[in-house]
Amino acid sequence: MYRSSLVVAGFDVSEAVDGIDALRRLEVEAPALIILDLALPRLHGRDVQQEVAGNVGMRHIPVVVVTGDPGDLVETYNLCILRKPVDPDALIATVHRCLRKGPPRDNTE
Repeated sequence: MYRSSLVVAGFDVSEAVDGIDALRRLEVEAPALIILDLALPRLHGRDVQQEVAGNVGMRHIPVVVVTGDPGDLVETYNLCILRKPVDPDALIATVHRCLRKGPPRDNTE
């Protein structure tokens, strides 16, 4: 559903099958934005998020976190969050908003 909605809205989309695949793909090519479902197989989305935030070459990438667990939102430092179930219009609006805002801010600087 995410892919179809984003493609119809004019975005180029690349998908990863799990958290490990996502990190491998990010090492090869940095996207303009990451849509990160926290419920990923093999490597939890929160672990992927931490890797992205801790990597100088990736931390500039805005991240849209997708979760169905409200408890996940407390520990999330991302600017853009979507709660499941995700409405296609909300997905597109959030992607546009997150791209405008840019990457997560590091409060330690």
